[in-house]
Amino acid sequence: MSQQVATEIDGHVGIVEVRRGPHNFFDEHSLREVGEALTHLDTVDEVRAVVLCSQGRNFCAGADLRGVDGHLLRRVYRAAASLFTTRKPIVAAVQGAAVGGGLGLALAADFRVAAADARLTANFARLGFHQGFGLSVTLPEIVGRQLAMELLYTGRNVKAHEALAIGLCDRVTDGDPREAAVAWAEEIAGSAPLSLTAIRATLRRDIASRVVAALDEEATAQTALLETKDFAEGVAASIGKRPPVFTGA
Repeated sequence: MSQQVATEIDGHVGIVEVRRGPHNFFDEHSLREVGEALTHLDTVDEVRAVVLCSQGRNFCAGADLRGVDGHLLRRVYRAAASLFTTRKPIVAAVQGAAVGGGLGLALAADFRVAAADARLTANFARLGFHQGFGLSVTLPEIVGRQLAMELLYTGRNVKAHEALAIGLCDRVTDGDPREAAVAWAEEIAGSAPLSLTAIRATLRRDIASRVVAALDEEATAQTALLETKDFAEGVAASIGKRPPVFTGA
């Protein structure tokens, strides 16, 4: 356990909780700790499934982009890559918003349980930025190429019930999504543990390698946009809670 990420075991379910509330913005260190927690649970025999969750108002509002540079982006994404190489099924519990890289974090899991008032957003283009956190792979894998393009081009909010309809989340609950995620993980954990890891390895065999390649491409594309006026405008508009005015510069 650290101040940023906590791990506990409840029966056959491991729980990894991010504690950077209320919005759970991530950085290189917190992502590395999430990866280390998931990797540790891979070594715990009694754990058969994992819940990924967070404290606070929002599941994850992404990365704080103020002051970021290309070198830091690559370090952050090297830390993110470890989330795609673990062995046990993961259910993410999404409350509030999963925005930008926060959506990428949610899509690193096998399944997502969303609160009824949750919203999931790939808002990169509304920031004058390129998508990251492996969303170039995971988003079209989950919702299909056409819809992924529409969500990335518009950067619009997707509310929980629409997310369920398009496959962006798997279940919606009127109650606490963490409780629902734990219940689902317990159901999964009722299956044979060696079967679970074998099935997951087969179904996700190419995800890790494709994501690692995409993370490098995404970091390159993001770095190229960091110094643009549109990126500065997008961040300023987001902070100021106003519509951005982009000029293509």
